[in-house]
Amino acid sequence: MRNMSDDHTHVREFFTVRAADWDSRFPDDGPAYAAAVADLGLREGSRVLDAGCGTGRALNPLRAAVGPSGVVLGADLTPAMLEAAVRAGRGLDGQLLLADVAALPLRSESLDAVFAAGLIAHLPHPGENLRELARVVRPGGTLALFHPIGRAALAARQGRRITSQDLRAEASLGPLLAGAGWHMTSYVDEDARFLALAVRPA
Repeated sequence: MRNMSDDHTHVREFFTVRAADWDSRFPDDGPAYAAAVADLGLREGSRVLDAGCGTGRALNPLRAAVGPSGVVLGADLTPAMLEAAVRAGRGLDGQLLLADVAALPLRSESLDAVFAAGLIAHLPHPGENLRELARVVRPGGTLALFHPIGRAALAARQGRRITSQDLRAEASLGPLLAGAGWHMTSYVDEDARFLALAVRPA
């Protein structure tokens, strides 16, 4: 699957017109988000970023996982998505940042984990962008690349076929992550969810 666009303006336009009803289009995704966050293995007091947080559907389970002493950040490129997150009350679960995940306003090695739902298809330069996520995570920290449905189910929903260029195919994703400073530790691609976990080697 090729990237959505090399142009941030196009990405913002795509999500801006969908922000207001995004959650109502996918009302049953909550348990899948919670399960994926649980698999990330966060601890009380952990510092975690939801990269490309959209309307913030992961922020509540992330906050529950790290507790009141933890830090939860949500970064997104599209103001309308962050505004929808605030309207849904999710700004109470984490600090929302209008930011490009390709150039995060965060210190190196300042986080324990990154959660990224549906992000990789929208990265203009996946290798470089995943390397930026590695930069802000401490050695031994983790990354979750998640989607609430698997690759085949998503392709069917969008009326397309999975191609050999799909970045999320296991044979493609492992080397892509390795080149960006991550080591993939698990890979699940089922109709009900997609979840690839990786660690930043010490």
